[in-house]
Amino acid sequence: MSFLWMLLIGLIVGAVAKFLTPGRDPQGCLVTMLLGVVGAMLAGFLGRSAGWYAEGEPVGFIASVVGAILVLLVFRLIKGKS
Repeated sequence: MSFLWMLLIGLIVGAVAKFLTPGRDPQGCLVTMLLGVVGAMLAGFLGRSAGWYAEGEPVGFIASVVGAILVLLVFRLIKGKS
């Protein structure tokens, strides 16, 4: 059940990140979900490295959106070059 919650929250976080980032993104629902999940994981890793989150502590929504925006920008850079 937690896996389904992770996917649902990832979809919401990815959609918010796409909404806040200017530009056109024709990717579908699956890429948006993956973007949100990877963004939350990145935010958790960076937050734990900086000492903001303890091990096992969930990452906040805003940090997840910021992480998803970073992943989206990197995705655009990689996709734009090919």
